[in-house]
Amino acid sequence: MSSCLGLYIEEHLIKYAKVSKERDNIKVESFGMKFYDKIGDAISQVIEETYSQKTPISVNMSEEMYNYFDMFSLLTKNDLQKAIKTEFESYCADKGYNPNVFETRYAVVDSQLDKDKIKIIHIADNKIELNKRIQEIEGYHLVNISPISMSIPNLIQVGKDENSLIVNIEDDTVITTIMEGKIFNVDIIEEGSRDILSKINLKENSYSKSYEICKNTTIYTSEGRELQAEQQTYLDDIMPTIYNITGQVSKIINSYTDKIRKVYITGTAALINNIDLYFQEYLPDVECEILKPYFVEKTRDISIKDYIEVNSAISMALMGLGEGVTGMNFKKKTFSDQIPNWLKIDVNPDKSKKEQKNLGGFFTWDLGQKLDKTEKSLIRIAVALFLLVVIYSAFSGLLSYQMDEKEKEANDSIAQTNSQIQLANNDNEQIKTKTNEYTTMIQNLQDANDRITDRNRTRNAIPNLLNQIMSIIPENVQLTSIENDTGTHVVINAQSNKYEQLGYFVARLKTDVILTNVVSTSGQKDNGIVTIKIEGDLP
Repeated sequence: MSSCLGLYIEEHLIKYAKVSKERDNIKVESFGMKFYDKIGDAISQVIEETYSQKTPISVNMSEEMYNYFDMFSLLTKNDLQKAIKTEFESYCADKGYNPNVFETRYAVVDSQLDKDKIKIIHIADNKIELNKRIQEIEGYHLVNISPISMSIPNLIQVGKDENSLIVNIEDDTVITTIMEGKIFNVDIIEEGSRDILSKINLKENSYSKSYEICKNTTIYTSEGRELQAEQQTYLDDIMPTIYNITGQVSKIINSYTDKIRKVYITGTAALINNIDLYFQEYLPDVECEILKPYFVEKTRDISIKDYIEVNSAISMALMGLGEGVTGMNFKKKTFSDQIPNWLKIDVNPDKSKKEQKNLGGFFTWDLGQKLDKTEKSLIRIAVALFLLVVIYSAFSGLLSYQMDEKEKEANDSIAQTNSQIQLANNDNEQIKTKTNEYTTMIQNLQDANDRITDRNRTRNAIPNLLNQIMSIIPENVQLTSIENDTGTHVVINAQSNKYEQLGYFVARLKTDVILTNVVSTSGQKDNGIVTIKIEGDLP
């Protein structure tokens, strides 16, 4: 059987409830409330009175902040977390907040307006305030810090199609809206029992007395009896706050298109007699009732009203036992939290011999005689060392296994990568071979094209040359031969009976650019005929 001590801490009082759970059976072992001046002393007293020195403790947050974001339902978990972080950072930028000073959690619900979207209930609390809460319970086994808005639905059994409101009137009023059996929205009204008790305390100068007066006051309704003057005095302090809360609840109900069918009332103000009738009178279209924990049965010794008084603490205890919305714990797990309960051994010489026979589940010691401080210290050291060895061995084994698995994955990945590299190298060699073949083919085509171009150019060049020579050749000059020996190089053999005629012919070849790079021999005269050899290039 597991148990948890739930603490609901307000400005002047602590509500507490120690709850045990075995399978589906839930039992409230002890409960109560305590006014305090020093919070640390009050918590210590509660823990001592409930014998909860080693019991897990679950406590409420103090200053949570709620925001709501709409997201697409098809986002993966990682993308959703990134999107939520971005939205919250944008909100903080608009408000001038530093997002790093907040610890955050979120819950996901279906959107009523768009089936393709989901609604994010985002909850944030200042890390400084969280650390203060942790320090208040320092030295004890704190396992859970959760918002009361998420824990209070633990006290009712909600149907899948049920639409309801839980109005928790504590220091502030927290209204949790449940749509189709799931938490859908949270509204915080900064009015509540704090305002009522503060007004009464101005007259009575005692918060405990103010609390009892509030608890024993009866609210009038339209059919109520005539009140005495004393009751009227206190109602003047109570009713304005209750009236404002009722008005806000009515606005919230009217803001939903789906009909809200039930309103549960809980918290300090729920102890005021007839408050449910007052709510019913102002909210005639919904069923209003005091929230009673579904697992608590009426007994002769304890009034159901006494349980209702500590509803908030009971809900926190259930949160610590794993009930309710998951992921709402703002308490980060420490090394001590990782140790299983069966390994936690409390050697207490004041326990009976029967209680000492099975400490920790696996250890059976007979501690019949009383131990002194030295012996207890040695036992604690031995247990601590044993736990250290067990945990170290477990972590070492797990780490070694994970390293082996990662090494195997790495080797498989390396082998696959090498295989792919080899295939890529083969493809590269084939590409190089094909490239060389294509390069050779391209060069051959280029050479053939050049030969064709050259042939076409020289084919027309000789006829053109002859035509040009006919227009400039002197009458006394005869051409004995014209030869295109290589490429565009032309060799002309000419003769004449006059040197000047041959010189004129060579000059015209140059000036008219019929040939370029024109050179000629000096000429040879034989039998009155002068012959020369002229060389040049076709332009």
